[in-house]
Amino acid sequence: MTTTVQVGAVQAPAAGPEMRGGIPAEVYHADRSSISSSGLRALLDPGCPAQFEYDRGHPSAPKKTFDVGHAAHNLVLGEGPDLVVVEGARWDTNVAKAEVRAIRAAGGIPLKQAEMDQVEAMAAALRQHPLAGPLLAPGTGLAEQSLYWTDLATGVRCRVRPDWLRQLPGLTLCVDYKSCADASPVAVSRAIRDHGYHQQDAFYIDGIQAVLAPEQVRFVFVFQSKTAPYLITVRELHQQDRDIGRARNERALRVYAECERTGYWPDWTGPTTDIPQIGMPTWDTIRQAEEYLP
Repeated sequence: MTTTVQVGAVQAPAAGPEMRGGIPAEVYHADRSSISSSGLRALLDPGCPAQFEYDRGHPSAPKKTFDVGHAAHNLVLGEGPDLVVVEGARWDTNVAKAEVRAIRAAGGIPLKQAEMDQVEAMAAALRQHPLAGPLLAPGTGLAEQSLYWTDLATGVRCRVRPDWLRQLPGLTLCVDYKSCADASPVAVSRAIRDHGYHQQDAFYIDGIQAVLAPEQVRFVFVFQSKTAPYLITVRELHQQDRDIGRARNERALRVYAECERTGYWPDWTGPTTDIPQIGMPTWDTIRQAEEYLP
């Protein structure tokens, strides 16, 4: 296996496994020659192939609600678009709107001064954390590298973009940083379920193994609250959940390969002349049946 590392120039991914830096995030996410972890997750319930295919052809515009999270990500990793403060607590004037549009058009992230203070405080809190600080210490790893490989079972070209890679003797650490409204372990557990982060964990581990072939890979989540005092939860996934995530990825890869082969991207129901039945979630059916049915 040959692994190449190129920095700067943006080129189409080669057929073999490779890791490359210098690919802008918008170029990485717009790539239709390979599929990412978020793409695989979108193919399965509660998503479906039809919605995935539409969304990748109609990318959404940047949303203000994501700016603080993206900005914190940039400060923590030391990589990403420029953060630009727009004066004023309100941006509903024509002058402010024009400035915000110009910043976004140039690839930057517009922030209010209070938001800049917030993300700087988040980064400072992370640096002081006994687990997250050393894991993401500047100069100890590589940020935003893009890894490409081909899934042997389906022939599908795959890609991942680890937030932070630390290559140690016999071990590669992949650290994934997520800002969120609630970083408590209970909320983190729900987020893993709701957002399919167990699929992300397994896919990133598999991608790193395919491209870098380390002796061992560990994937570590770092969740940070976006409200003071910006508390942090650092966790590794249970192996059983990782196995479930890997199985979901394998199914999604088969679905994607079939859709690409046929050009048919079904919705939740697929081709049928019958009207399927539906009911309440299983747990609610059991609970209400016990309470109300004789």
